[in-house]
Amino acid sequence: MTHPTPATPAQQPQARLSIEAPGPLATVQDFGRPGLAHLGVPRSGAADLPSLAQANRLVGNPEDAAAIEVTLGGWAARATGRMLIAVTGPAVSLTVDGVEVGSHSVVAVHDGGVIRIHTPSRGCRNYLAVRGGFDVPAELGSRSTDTLSGLGPAPLRAGDVLTVGTCEDDWPATSLAPVGSIADIVELVAAPGPRDDRLVDVGVLGTGRWRVAPASNRVGVRLDRAHSAPPLEHRSDLPEMRSEGVPLGGVQIPPSGQPVIFLADHPVTGGYPVVAVLNPESVWRAAQLTAGDEVRFVLR
Repeated sequence: MTHPTPATPAQQPQARLSIEAPGPLATVQDFGRPGLAHLGVPRSGAADLPSLAQANRLVGNPEDAAAIEVTLGGWAARATGRMLIAVTGPAVSLTVDGVEVGSHSVVAVHDGGVIRIHTPSRGCRNYLAVRGGFDVPAELGSRSTDTLSGLGPAPLRAGDVLTVGTCEDDWPATSLAPVGSIADIVELVAAPGPRDDRLVDVGVLGTGRWRVAPASNRVGVRLDRAHSAPPLEHRSDLPEMRSEGVPLGGVQIPPSGQPVIFLADHPVTGGYPVVAVLNPESVWRAAQLTAGDEVRFVLR
């Protein structure tokens, strides 16, 4: 008489996450496509890389595993199968079946559980990692959605189903992570250059405060003056610039004099001068800015 062979964990169906509400914007992100700018391919990837890495560490994934970047909350999904998740970024209400479970911690979700990420009171981008990562097709070595070029999976919509991958790494060593705070006026540290000579006075950038405009997105943070201050003026005695490469964190000044800070989905080249470049920590701060937030540049 033969007996059926017991199912092993590898034979169990993979867990899945079914999107019920994507919110204003939800995308799959990892560390992006670095090193391909010379081919015209932007890096993309998570706008706030440290928050993505933190979420993955909490569930025991490699730091660059694919996770979901949720912009301004309003996101919900239903689990098929059991899974281990963590949500990082700004402090935010996270619920499973309507019960508050807390962000920045490891959460076990049961089969059929409904996960909701609400809107943070400050900041705009949260990261949901699941142990095993999300098993979506890679394009040019990354699973990231690039909203400017269209590379990678499309932004998530209601009805989309994401398969959870497997993870052979050790189980998480910690179940909690610190929650960062966001200042009332966000300080952004930047080094002048490479084209600061295209302005009459680049020091004006560091004078007074700037306010985040509603048109900001994953490509860049657009700024208006928060109060009366001297304008950023282009020099009129120089020939027109040719297009050239632009970096992550570059502060570009178009003819309007209203700065644009380049984020993860920025173009590879641009025709307006980049007059300063944010340091890495300030790039991640800029990625959490929302319309109406005020910032101050520190040039050094």
